[in-house]
Amino acid sequence: MKGPGILWMLQTAAGFSMAGPIVIVGVEFLRTGRPVAGVGFLALGAIVLYFPTYLGNRIGGPRTWLRRGLDRVRSGDDSETGAGESDEDSHRLRIFDRIRR
Repeated sequence: MKGPGILWMLQTAAGFSMAGPIVIVGVEFLRTGRPVAGVGFLALGAIVLYFPTYLGNRIGGPRTWLRRGLDRVRSGDDSETGAGESDEDSHRLRIFDRIRR
């Protein structure tokens, strides 16, 4: 059985480093008798803990990046742009298409 990959470990470390202080603040609010703020910070910490994984899944991993690069080279999109479209516009459209997916 394969263990977790390096990308998963980086996502987890980034999530813990961002969510840790938020959770500590939430626990402190709960301890001092402010439950609404405490629960809010704990919920925010849970969201922030998952955010790097969500972002990684959204943009894909290294295999996806390589596959996109190979598809681009095979199709010849780098050398040809659309009729009447500048290179900068086509690059901007590709970035927006990636974000939209």
